[in-house]
Amino acid sequence: KMGGIYAPRPSSGPHKLNECIPMVLVLRNRLKYALTRREVLMICMRRLVQVDGKIRSDINFPCGFQDVITLPKSGENFRVFYDTKGRFTLHPISEKEAGYKLCRVSRVARGNKASSGHNPFLVGQKKSIPYITTHDGRTIRYPDPDVRVNDTVKVDIATGKMTEFVPFAIGNLVISTRGSNAGRIGVVEHIERHPGTYTIVHIKDRREHQFATRVENIFVLGKGTNPMCSLPKQK
Repeated sequence: KMGGIYAPRPSSGPHKLNECIPMVLVLRNRLKYALTRREVLMICMRRLVQVDGKIRSDINFPCGFQDVITLPKSGENFRVFYDTKGRFTLHPISEKEAGYKLCRVSRVARGNKASSGHNPFLVGQKKSIPYITTHDGRTIRYPDPDVRVNDTVKVDIATGKMTEFVPFAIGNLVISTRGSNAGRIGVVEHIERHPGTYTIVHIKDRREHQFATRVENIFVLGKGTNPMCSLPKQK
């Protein structure tokens, strides 16, 4: 929540409007690198800000969950995360960790009109290229054949290729990204499948408190209780 009458609206981009924060709020309100919107414009136009390894000069560029924000001039890297109240927080990370991000698989499909990269000796469905779509709008071709919707893949930012994946399964560490439990981290205890309506996931956090949410709100962070990326220290 901000003061004033107006608020910056995120540009259209890789994240949904209600699941992102514009770059101007990151640099001005969170990191305090600027006092005004005009100063943020100067910083971005000098090409000093990178999101997921690409220079972004749009001050309203949408930054969403798991995005890596890099400031080469100061040598700082941040990962966009949620705090326990479901608010966006910027988690400082190392140079090594800034080289990858986690992406939730939102779709698994086959491209039926592949023109480049397919086997010329195959026809029909065998000729098509398998691919996955992630929560941040990426399309990754030729994924691991075991990857399913709701799994999490580890993506190398420099190449855009997936290096490993963690399945959505009982006993794995997850975070709730939406709903009234947004930001809460725990281990999957039970999955209630209701054909025709929402699948409900029951989660237990470190303090042995249980909560339930829809499967669409779940983001897998790691196998067992070991997260694949560092987590912010909660106050």
